[in-house]
Order: sequence, then C-alpha cells, then structure tokens
Amino acid sequence: MEPFDETIPQAEPELNAQIPEAAEVPQEIPSAETPAALPEAAAPQDIPAGEAVPQPEPAQENAGQEKQKNEGSFFNDLMDLLESVIVSIFVVMLVFTFLFCTADVEGTSMVPTLEDHDRLLVNRIDKDYERGDILIIDSDKARLLDESGNVYERDGLKKRIVKRLIAKGGQQVDIDFTQGIVYVDGEALTEPYINNLTTRDNFAFTYPVTVPEGYIFVLGDNRSVSRDSRDEMVGLIPEENIVGKVILRISPFSSFGKVR
Repeated sequence: MEPFDETIPQAEPELNAQIPEAAEVPQEIPSAETPAALPEAAAPQDIPAGEAVPQPEPAQENAGQEKQKNEGSFFNDLMDLLESVIVSIFVVMLVFTFLFCTADVEGTSMVPTLEDHDRLLVNRIDKDYERGDILIIDSDKARLLDESGNVYERDGLKKRIVKRLIAKGGQQVDIDFTQGIVYVDGEALTEPYINNLTTRDNFAFTYPVTVPEGYIFVLGDNRSVSRDSRDEMVGLIPEENIVGKVILRISPFSSFGKVR
C-alpha cells in the first residue's frame, strides 16, 4: 500500500500585522492634594462702556421703594417747616397787632427822657394807666371846653404823639406859669423828668380846669417846646385815643431799657 502521501494543506500564514492597542489615557484620580476639577464658569460677557449693568429685579424694586420713602420724608419735613414758619408769622402779627407795637419818636418834646429817632416798645393791652406813664396817643382832633364846660372838637395835629399822663377824668389841673409848677387836685407835682419848668401857656384852657370823665390831660417833658394839652391843637385826649403805654426803649441799643 502506497503510503498516503496526500499533502495536508498548510494553514494560511497568520497575518502578523499588529493592531495597535488603544492608548491608555491616564485618569487623574482626585486626591486630598489635588481637588477634583470643576466645570469651568462661563466666560463673562463684555459690557459696552457707559451701559448700566442690569440689576436683579428685587434690587431694583427695593431701590425704588427707598427712593419713594426718601422723597416722602423730605416732603413731610418741608411741609412741617412751612407750617412752623406760617404759625410763627401769624403769632408775630397777632402779638404786634393786639398786644404790642413799636413807635418812633419825632422831635424833642420829650427830652431829656426820650430823644429824636428813639424807637419804643408799646404795651397795647395794659389799660391801667397811672400819673407819670408815658403814652402814645392819637391827636387827630383837639378836644376843648366851651364856657359851659362841655367838650367840643376842632382840628388837631392829625398824628400820633408821645406825652406823659398828668391827670385823669375827675381830677383838677392847675398850672402856676409864674413859678412853673403843675398842681393836680391841689398837690404840687414832683417832676424830676422835666427838662425845664412849665412857664409857657398856649391858652387852651383857663386854669384850674377839671378833666371830664373819659379824658386825660397830658404834658411833654420838654415843657418849653412841647405841644400838649396846654395847646389848642391838642387839648384833652379821649381815653379811646390812647394807643398804649411805653414800656421800653429798644433803639438805639446804647440806650436800651425801661423809660420813666
């Protein structure tokens, strides 16, 4: 038997080309020293110059409320101030209309007590007048006495004057023009305030004269020049024509103080 010579076919040679294995990417293992990588934050967008950065809505709302609050507070403060000013003006007007007023001296009829251009503070509410008080009075008309002792009117100085109260209604005034002495109810007055004696008669009355009720008799301190109740352009003064009683000299400041 012939040997079996059948050739066994050899297997195809294996392809020896090596396929490279995928490269192994080393992974970084977080450790205590190396923190795990965080996602990168989005890059900030460029904002054009001069353009306001938009604020979150709640912040805008709070800012608006704060602005309204400040505006409201300012308005309330302004109204309070205005109210205070108005009330102050009203009080000052009330005081200087009904309680006090000021008066300026013109002339020298009250020298040496008062000088020309002195400014006086006048009490308008005190009606308790006494002899020796310095009064501001209206002399719009002169009130004289006829032969029967009745009061009649004629044209007066038509201005306010400042004089000293000598006698009130019911009192008798007598003047000794030779001696220069004034008597009230038979009593010679002590007058340290006068500038000179009462020696000038302007023929308004025949003395002694009794002052009617509701009237006063006044004289200036500078008796040689004063136009007062001795003068037929002044005469008697109705009590309702008394503006008020002088309480202070307020200017010039060097002479500030009470006057008597």
